[in-house]
Amino acid sequence: MSTYTQILYQIVYSTKDRKPVLKEKRSKELYKYLLGILKNNKCHVYRINGIEDHIHIVTHLHPTVALATLIKDMKIASSVWIKEGNIFPGFTGWQVGYGAFTYSIKEKDRLIEYVKNQKEHHKKKTFKEEYIELLNEHGIEFDEKYLW
Repeated sequence: MSTYTQILYQIVYSTKDRKPVLKEKRSKELYKYLLGILKNNKCHVYRINGIEDHIHIVTHLHPTVALATLIKDMKIASSVWIKEGNIFPGFTGWQVGYGAFTYSIKEKDRLIEYVKNQKEHHKKKTFKEEYIELLNEHGIEFDEKYLW
């Protein structure tokens, strides 16, 4: 028998110290780079987007891929790529942690639209407000002092 899974993730992580350095002018290059890493790990990517201080990735993980390892690899490789190419001046790295939230496949289209519209969404809500809302929506207990 084959292995069948449907694990839809929204992965969220920010720049170190929430520095707003991911300028829109070159952000598509970053998303393309991350897309390559995800595809090399046999992940199906639905959407990558973000704003100046964080990114969102909507993806299905291949069953052989460990989430923590994938995110570590994405952060390390993209940090090196950004710094060596001076893609985003002032970029010093990614935050230590990340958020990874699972969704039903029935929510896929809504989630893709949400991530697609990050720029508009963040005219009304800060990253902190958004992140706390995600944690609450998914029933994740947290201590706010460890979020920032």
